[in-house]
Amino acid sequence: MYIIIVGCGRVGSELAKLLAEAGHNIVVIDKGAAAFKQLGSDFNGLTITGDGFDVDLLKEAGIEQADVFCTVTDNDNANIMSGQVARKIFHIPKVITRINDAQYAHVYQELGIDVVSGTLLLASTIRNKIVERKFSTFLLEDKRLNTIEIEVNAAIAGKTVEELNLPGAFLVIAVLKKKKELIIPHPTDIVGAGDRLIGVVKTESLSKVKKHLGLK
Repeated sequence: MYIIIVGCGRVGSELAKLLAEAGHNIVVIDKGAAAFKQLGSDFNGLTITGDGFDVDLLKEAGIEQADVFCTVTDNDNANIMSGQVARKIFHIPKVITRINDAQYAHVYQELGIDVVSGTLLLASTIRNKIVERKFSTFLLEDKRLNTIEIEVNAAIAGKTVEELNLPGAFLVIAVLKKKKELIIPHPTDIVGAGDRLIGVVKTESLSKVKKHLGLK
């Protein structure tokens, strides 16, 4: 894919390196040329100095052939401006914007822009460590839905996946067998002691789900 990344701070530079290593064509834009040092000498993408919402600069970056446009500076206003330009003027199919103020995430989503909030992600991660060690954020921008990883104990060993599901609250989406085989289960599949379940759980239903599964 041809991917443009605006912002070459810690997030942008790591993202650029990961995507470049995966074989994608990467263009990184930043207002300060010194920021590109974070990419390292092995980075084989293109770097351009300037504003990520400058239409002429974006054309120079090849935005008209871009598959994905990511704007990940530490300035929410600059990010949303860049995202809007990419979406509304150049009609980029996938635009992803980093924001710090999570309360405005839904506003940006209504504009047709995918958002990732580092603030919400960090807060959710800490919350999960407090509430339940194996509780982890599933949809980063929706605190109502999470995943949980569970080891099959004596209370639920021998039951089918259908028996373990709790309509409206919990759904088993994968089973890691003791032999390390990972399966997407059928409702009639039986789980055994030592298997690990990965399920989707509504955050508000965590206590009910843990009781249903015989967890403390």
